[in-house]
Amino acid sequence: MTQQALLQPTPETSLARLRLGFLGVGWIGRHRMQAILGTGAIDVAAIADASPEMAAEAKQLAPDAELVSTLDDILGLGVDGVVIATPSAMHAEQSIQALERGAAVFCQKPLGRTTAEVQAVVDAARAADRLLGVDLSYRFTEGMRRIREIIASGELGSIYAVDLVFHNAYGPDKPWFYDPALSGGGCVMDLGVHLVDLALWTLGHPGIAKVSGTLFAGGEPLKDSAAQVEDYAVATVGLETGAVVQLACSWRLQAGCDAMISAAFYGTQGGAALRNVNGSFYDFTADRYRGTARETLASPPDEWGGRAAADWAMRLAAGERFDPAAERLVDVARVLDRIYGR
Repeated sequence: MTQQALLQPTPETSLARLRLGFLGVGWIGRHRMQAILGTGAIDVAAIADASPEMAAEAKQLAPDAELVSTLDDILGLGVDGVVIATPSAMHAEQSIQALERGAAVFCQKPLGRTTAEVQAVVDAARAADRLLGVDLSYRFTEGMRRIREIIASGELGSIYAVDLVFHNAYGPDKPWFYDPALSGGGCVMDLGVHLVDLALWTLGHPGIAKVSGTLFAGGEPLKDSAAQVEDYAVATVGLETGAVVQLACSWRLQAGCDAMISAAFYGTQGGAALRNVNGSFYDFTADRYRGTARETLASPPDEWGGRAAADWAMRLAAGERFDPAAERLVDVARVLDRIYGR
């Protein structure tokens, strides 16, 4: 059975219907709304966005939803959960506000700009006993699922090296991404968060021994992190297991294609890697390596983009509350802080 099939309700499944509010319905917010509606387990009760045009487009997906202005308006309707897709500077505060009002939260990454912000959200979720999810969507590619299973089985032996790359040839198109106070950082906060999460999640969240990073802006070492954000970064993360994780990420790299995305894991008895196809942001292959031979683990098509949101909605509909695994979000944030030298 495919991962998508696992997320679909069956006739034998009895799930309580939920009422959710959506805060921020740009492209990502609407895409996640479609994925959640596709589970058949929820109703959209409210939509809020600073753009009337975006809100109107979202309402076409959920005609019965009420158009409101603020998060407070959404929470005033007594929703079961809130899906947040707003600028990064707002994530932690909005998530905490929703959790303290008794609503579960599914938030775009990053959950917070610093470890302190992420920890505050996780603490609020624990105190409220509400399910907290973050859109770390690459976990839900079929390829990464297969790679994680193989590593957990021990078939690759002891993993000693991990190489991760995410180069986006375009970079963000919204000004707030380039303001350190609003974004919390540049390409590391935007793209590196996925790489760090994938490494730790795939390896079962080992302890971190040391972290180092080098940041660039416009082809030169980043000089003033309070005034500018990095557009290229390399980092090394040493794990307590002795393994080393190396990552690189960037915006607008002269790479000859739209994107370069990969996550490779090398062990004493084999290797495995996820790689994007022909510069695509969406299509991936996954392969297992044995010496010079390779075996395909997964290949396109794979509709993975909305699975994190759908999974959260199904877990919420099934009655799940605070999941202690949310603490792992703090581990990722701590690594990012150390890459930034914070």
